[in-house]
Amino acid sequence: MSSAAASPPTVGYLAVLRRNRNFRRLWYGQVVSQLGDWLDSIALFTLMLNLTGSGQAVGLLFLAEFLPGAIVGPFAGVVVDRLPRRLVLIASDLGRAALVLLLLLVNGPEDLWLLYTAVIAKMSLASFFEPARSAIIPSLCSREELVAANAVSGVTWSAMLALGAAVGGLVAGTLGVQAAFMLDAASFLLSAVLIATVRVPGQIARPEDGGRAPASPDLPASVVRQVIGELRDGLRYIRTHREVFWLTFTKGLWSLGGGVLLLLTLFGREIYPLGRDGAISIGLLYAARGIGTGIGPLLALRLGGDGPRFLRRAIGVAFWITGLGYVALGGAMALPVAALCILFAHVGGSIQWVFSTTLLQARVPDQLLGRVFAIEYAALTLTTALSAYVAGSARDAGVEPRALAVALGGVFLFTGAVIVAALWRERPTSASEPSAA
Repeated sequence: MSSAAASPPTVGYLAVLRRNRNFRRLWYGQVVSQLGDWLDSIALFTLMLNLTGSGQAVGLLFLAEFLPGAIVGPFAGVVVDRLPRRLVLIASDLGRAALVLLLLLVNGPEDLWLLYTAVIAKMSLASFFEPARSAIIPSLCSREELVAANAVSGVTWSAMLALGAAVGGLVAGTLGVQAAFMLDAASFLLSAVLIATVRVPGQIARPEDGGRAPASPDLPASVVRQVIGELRDGLRYIRTHREVFWLTFTKGLWSLGGGVLLLLTLFGREIYPLGRDGAISIGLLYAARGIGTGIGPLLALRLGGDGPRFLRRAIGVAFWITGLGYVALGGAMALPVAALCILFAHVGGSIQWVFSTTLLQARVPDQLLGRVFAIEYAALTLTTALSAYVAGSARDAGVEPRALAVALGGVFLFTGAVIVAALWRERPTSASEPSAA
């Protein structure tokens, strides 16, 4: 455990990219894929508001984006722990490229069923991709590189959000949403090509977990029982390791305030509209979110170092940073002020995301990482979907966006208090739990 409060990470951010070829190739895939994703997201929000003009409809879109992860995610974790994780990543990218192209066929309200179907299927594949990407990083990086690797991933997500949202707003506001969908499909194809060049050192088959014998392929009932049994093993591990439990569900608790994602769309369209249907202002507010998430982990690591004790304690404080930012957003009277409030809020969001991921990678055995990250993903997508739907319904019922911002800020302040109580005090590591040191 690091004792130097201001010590830098053991391995620098540029150093991990420069010296670790396999992580660098995985990172290249992340860059192009997430850039396309944010082009796609701004286009989807714009298209949905054009077709329906309803905040509740946008809330339903968030349900379609996040609910599949809650349903498919836990079972996807079993697949991630059994198949080569690189193969899972490539297959997910190729499938999502095809599904994004279906969105080109959406031309009117009568095609909403196709939009929802494509989004649900696409996010179901993301339920395999995201846990696989989190689980493969410890196989590509040394323990000393983990904090830097996750910080680089977090900063990249933020940079692609900032760039992709800004460019996505411009593309959707000038060239139309179809152009954004085509660029997103191309990004998934390029990501698959780049990930195919990654070599995972010492990659082995993973059916050994729990001592279970392989099920016969001609016995579907046996296969189902085995999958459920392996999922139960992952849940049991989480339940019996107290700190792992809280780290696994930290993102889900944060996402109880996930309705803030809808707020960015509402503020951009209704309060500070720029461009066609507010697409440019929506993109700018999402770009501010991206800049904040990029700053967060770098600033926190500079101030507190990379010791497990600091990482654990910073998670709860990060909730409060987010809460204060959204409470302040409720009183913002100009677009630049609103952007600064969102930037500040997501400094906190990225800190809790990167630090909880790093601690899980260090605490959880490799053969369980896919299931643990899939369960984490299921929890965060479920709470995000419900929060966004409730926020959309509240807006349609007449609640103003400013009032919603203050209410959601209060949710972050409360859940932050829960996490501080759970993780602030250090507890001895049990004999059965791997150490993060």
